[in-house]
Amino acid sequence: MQYQKVEISSVNTSELKVLTEQENEAYLKAAAAGDKKAREQLINGNLRLVLSIVQRFRGRDENADDLFQVGCIGLIKACDRFDTSLDLKFSTYAVPMIIGELRRYLRDNTAIRVSRSVRDTAFHAMQTKEELQRESDAEPTPAMIAERMGLPERQVVAALEAIVDPISLYEPVYAENGDALYVVDQLGGSDSETDWIQEITLKEEIRKLDRREKLILHKRFMDGKTQMEVAREIGISQAQVSRLEKEALKKIKE
Repeated sequence: MQYQKVEISSVNTSELKVLTEQENEAYLKAAAAGDKKAREQLINGNLRLVLSIVQRFRGRDENADDLFQVGCIGLIKACDRFDTSLDLKFSTYAVPMIIGELRRYLRDNTAIRVSRSVRDTAFHAMQTKEELQRESDAEPTPAMIAERMGLPERQVVAALEAIVDPISLYEPVYAENGDALYVVDQLGGSDSETDWIQEITLKEEIRKLDRREKLILHKRFMDGKTQMEVAREIGISQAQVSRLEKEALKKIKE
């Protein structure tokens, strides 16, 4: 699979290595034992994971180099804090750590400072607004939103006015190349964050497949072709397509 050459923090992202899970385990154990070279290999071998997460955070005024460096801090923390005795994949542990570091950076470096409690009130007001709209198919008034939340109308209005572009839960906060981070992604207690983390982890596992496995999965699940159609296109038997498809899916699930 060919990656486009992109320079971020003087790193050619097309040349970033992707470690297998076995290599990650070996480097993690060696690094935990004090092997500095293994620690460096572990960090370098997971930079593409940082890159995939940074793509979701890049916004109108955010510098890609800064975000990448902040994401690397989260990766380094994950490398140093990971408990090798746990039955847990490194990427599953590292992704939330990297995301948390990026969120702290963006929260602390916004042009307009709004208290956390005010932002939470505003975001929940937007969520309530969406709920009311779905229920009545009409634009709810601030008074209706405040009543549903059990808060004074003045407090709700002030919170909404304090944040930037408080339009919808699905208003993009950061966007890059078609990938966007929405307000709903930043709300606590939502399944959206879990889904997002799972999506990133899934993409990382797919990257580890060989070229033919990726091709078969793409034709089967993206193009919607049958195993027989795929077999004719790539010149192998339907039984081979079935076997390779099952093996690729098994690798991803494991």
